[in-house]
Amino acid sequence: MNDLNILVARLNDVLCAVNTLVWDSRTMMPKGGAETRGHQIATLKGIARTMILAPEMRDSVAAAMEQTSGRDPFDPERRAAEAVHAAILHHERIPADLLRAQAEQSTMAGAAWAEARAAADFTLFRPYLERTVALAREQAEALGYQDHPYDPMVAIFEPGETAASLGAFFKDLRTGILPILDAARGRSKPRTDFLYRDYPEADQKAFADETARLLGLDDSRSRLDTTVHPFEISFTRNDVRITSRWVRNYLPMSIFGSIHETGHALYELGADPSITRTVHATDMIGLYAVAGTSFGMHESQSRLLENHVGRSPAFWAQNFARLRDTFPNQLADVSEGDFIAAVNRVEPGLIRVEADELSYDIHIMLRVEIEMALMDGSLKVTDIPEVWNAAIQRDLGLTVPGDDLGCLQDVHWSSGYIGSFPTYTIGNVTAAQIMAHLDATRPDIRQELDTGETASLRAALGDLVWRHGRSRSRREILDTIGAAPNDPTAYLDYLAGKFAPALASSSA
Repeated sequence: MNDLNILVARLNDVLCAVNTLVWDSRTMMPKGGAETRGHQIATLKGIARTMILAPEMRDSVAAAMEQTSGRDPFDPERRAAEAVHAAILHHERIPADLLRAQAEQSTMAGAAWAEARAAADFTLFRPYLERTVALAREQAEALGYQDHPYDPMVAIFEPGETAASLGAFFKDLRTGILPILDAARGRSKPRTDFLYRDYPEADQKAFADETARLLGLDDSRSRLDTTVHPFEISFTRNDVRITSRWVRNYLPMSIFGSIHETGHALYELGADPSITRTVHATDMIGLYAVAGTSFGMHESQSRLLENHVGRSPAFWAQNFARLRDTFPNQLADVSEGDFIAAVNRVEPGLIRVEADELSYDIHIMLRVEIEMALMDGSLKVTDIPEVWNAAIQRDLGLTVPGDDLGCLQDVHWSSGYIGSFPTYTIGNVTAAQIMAHLDATRPDIRQELDTGETASLRAALGDLVWRHGRSRSRREILDTIGAAPNDPTAYLDYLAGKFAPALASSSA
């Protein structure tokens, strides 16, 4: 195993360098650097692929698999050897030219997306997205599939899921959510005018920084920066970056966006030190240095912190005074109760990252519907705005005024992340399952949360999820708490209990 560990550590170093370039491209890089940055990232990813397919890696993994073959299936070294073997089989099917083309395309498409979004003009992004989709379909054909070309793409981000499994999951979830949403929309609306007042960006960032630290972010191993679309990225557990954006006339974006990304960061920071620079902190298929076992599990940690903690009355009982001290003029006429009601209101909107908890998954279902249609060829890229706008009208009763508030709002497609959107809803469901388990087995955690403390929650999540890195799958982690993957019962119970108590008993 020692030879394999050395080779994987070097691979992880290369992928951390890729992450560094990606972080810079989304935060600091001047617009003119997009083309050459694409070449740089493509070169490094090509090197990573070569390292995976090199004879020494093949020889080392063969020896490691033989050495660990008789061990327990959960043995970390056996898992490591199996993961490297699977990565070799995967990359053997992906032509080197295709990998390079995708890496170069993602950086150039990202710059084009930012320009198109600023101009609210999808036509500026369309040719880049057409190329991205063509490359994704080429990748799906190279990997192979039985039923749907979406299957190998979503498996990259959430192993075990397919177009069929997601279709059944979303059907059940939509059926459960819609009556809760209808009941919640029938209630009187809280006042929200104060959310749209003028909030200086520097003060928003200062509050977000302090909040992240209070929630456990280690400032010796992390930092918060500014970007167009918030994200988290790590360069090992010792250097984890989060970003947010500061919408001057809409305060919740920065608060809950930053809490969300803090949840992602805590996952990476909480990986056991022993897995640093190992297979269990390296996505060797997606060519990504990350300790999270899947995008869905990663999203569960961010949504858990954002919604189950960050939107709770208990959290604001401890933190509203601090917020009002930061913005004394803007919040002078606002009570703690006013604020809690406003940030938990049910008011379907156009923007996914600003959506209330009930309509959020409707946004995800739309994106997945479009992705599947793009992959099987039943939808052309040029028709996305029309299809998008019609679906928003159908599902949420809203009219999309421009592409920036419609199909250009997310960065994912420019990054080539076709297949990643289902993981957001998977994350919501998984977060609810974990919290239901903790409420049933660790009542002390809820008691601490009621006093504003998150240490016991972080310790429990660290033991259950974070420390394992990629050595346990989402399904295996859920199995340890007796939960079935994509079972929406706990999630629907949570939503009904919060937004429509009269329906709570029938939500399952």
